[in-house]
Amino acid sequence: MALTAGIVGLPNVGKSTLFNAITQAGAESANYPFCTIDPNVGIVEVPDHRLNKLTELVQPKKTVPTTFEFTDIAGIVKGASKGEGLGNKFLSHIRQVDAICQVVRCFADDNITHVSGKVDPISDIETINLELILADLESVEKRIARVGKLAKQKDKEAVAELEVLELLKEGFEEEKSARAVDFTEEQLKIAKGLHLLTIKPVLYVANVGEDEVADAENNEYVKLVQDFASKENAEVIVICAKIEEEIAELEGEEKEMFLQELGIEESGLDQLIRAAYHLLGLATYFTAGVQEVRAWTFKQGMKAPQCAGIIHSDFERGFIRAETVSYDDLMTSGNMVAAKEAGKVRLEGKEYIVKDGDIIHFRFNV
Repeated sequence: MALTAGIVGLPNVGKSTLFNAITQAGAESANYPFCTIDPNVGIVEVPDHRLNKLTELVQPKKTVPTTFEFTDIAGIVKGASKGEGLGNKFLSHIRQVDAICQVVRCFADDNITHVSGKVDPISDIETINLELILADLESVEKRIARVGKLAKQKDKEAVAELEVLELLKEGFEEEKSARAVDFTEEQLKIAKGLHLLTIKPVLYVANVGEDEVADAENNEYVKLVQDFASKENAEVIVICAKIEEEIAELEGEEKEMFLQELGIEESGLDQLIRAAYHLLGLATYFTAGVQEVRAWTFKQGMKAPQCAGIIHSDFERGFIRAETVSYDDLMTSGNMVAAKEAGKVRLEGKEYIVKDGDIIHFRFNV
């Protein structure tokens, strides 16, 4: 499942520092705007305690986690939709991602320049959102000119699309994102097919100071971001990008001790990766045998043959049955033999909708 989340934000909010922590890929990070010009892409493992438990149970020769892709996109500034800064290039990079993680500066530091001269997270969010809206408005206006001609000829598809385009134009002119426009189910399908920037799902990442990470709920900037996000039904993750960069260099017990010293149970990165993963409607199923225990990403709602095809196209083409047990049932039973004896292992057919946490053995014949 090659889906990716783009990390966006104004210059100097901690985007590249966060990206460095996520991927340990060493994206250039500097105290001036536009130090990241070409998007950096990094692949990260999706943290999942179930994979560790399955490994303990099965004791395979190897364990393979599933992965997720992040793209670090250079800082957007006011006027980006008109080409300010490196606007056009940035916007084209955002078009290529499936979800947006918007990093918002929620800390004060006189040593780090703020592009607008002061820390104001809501103004920052609105600046970025408005640039994306203006870019979408331009796209929609061009589309209206083309589709309008076909609609006048009573072309049914054109008439339906024109209705959606006009709703979008009206929303954009009121500075609403495409996500905030009221559509019917059919209209939403049409809107999603237009590849708009503001229809992509958004996750807000509040970047706090090093001394605030354990007490983020009392950070006034964070509260403002949470209030703003709640109106969009969006999620907020609180992190300290600088600390996350330090955590990313640690492993095992050393990492756990560092988190304990900070007074936090889980790294912000683990929370961010999982939140971005679920934002795109992704879930995980497992295959488990003595050779390999492996996690696989699938889109929620996919049926068993489609999920089999993620492993290999032959599995989908020759699909017969999916021998399936839920993670919870397997753990309760203690092993696969006991799970079968308890009637917890099922044989599912082509119409079975795979669930998050399913452990599956696919039967196929080509």
